[in-house]
Amino acid sequence: MTRGKATAVGFGAVLLWSLLALFTVGTAPVPPFQLAAMAFTVGGAVGLVWIGFARSFGVLMQVGWRVYLFGTLGLFGYHALYFSALRMAPAAEAGLIAYLWPLLIVLFSGLLPGERLRPLHIIGALVSFTGAAIIVMGGATGFGAEALPGFGLAFLCALTWSGYSVLSRRLGSTPTASVVVFCLLTAILSAGVHLLWETTVWPTDALGWAAVLGLGLGPVGLAFYVWDIGVKQGDIQLLGVASYGAPLLSTIILILAGVATPRPSLILAGLLITLGAAMAARASAARQAAT
Repeated sequence: MTRGKATAVGFGAVLLWSLLALFTVGTAPVPPFQLAAMAFTVGGAVGLVWIGFARSFGVLMQVGWRVYLFGTLGLFGYHALYFSALRMAPAAEAGLIAYLWPLLIVLFSGLLPGERLRPLHIIGALVSFTGAAIIVMGGATGFGAEALPGFGLAFLCALTWSGYSVLSRRLGSTPTASVVVFCLLTAILSAGVHLLWETTVWPTDALGWAAVLGLGLGPVGLAFYVWDIGVKQGDIQLLGVASYGAPLLSTIILILAGVATPRPSLILAGLLITLGAAMAARASAARQAAT
């Protein structure tokens, strides 16, 4: 697979993640870790079906336990930290801090062998982050000192996902099929946390069950498989900056679904996110032309 095609496949994860908010709203009143367990079970099951059709179960036996530990810590760690941060701090502010991960991916990618980080990559990431901040901070109430533990967890959340994404590049020879195990183990851990700290609440209607299924098939399923391909074989800097398109697309989808109301600031946010992505794309094109 070419670098450009892998980047396009990886961007599919951004498109799928833009559906996360809509589907999550539809799953209410299911508690967070129960929802994660249900969705990751669906996501893992989808992967098992894919491997079954490809008759490649033997590939999973060739992957070392350290890789499975790494991937599970990445997926489960990110979601556990994110849910905990939103419980301990205002959602908008904690969400913005957690959404530092695309910028951190761009910065950390410069440490990878064979990658060259250009100033325009960093500038583009900062411009797009500003656009995302305009969207996320729409419901902000302020950074209060009492919420500092939650903000700390949100930053750890950003470090976890950016570290997982960048280090996945070092595991380029590991088959994407291993993500199946990451998902299933994350489902088991999420179920354990749910049983310890949450009260079980099932979806109240068919729409709620459909939303859970949608989460598992898309944002908490297929998204992790295509993201794995993108960060291992594609342009990781461009993917990092392009990820800031997720909150913009998510907000637009919520507006179209009648869940959110349009704001004039969305236009500015969209322009900034697009400009940042264009700058990153230009930097990547210049790098490829120089090699």
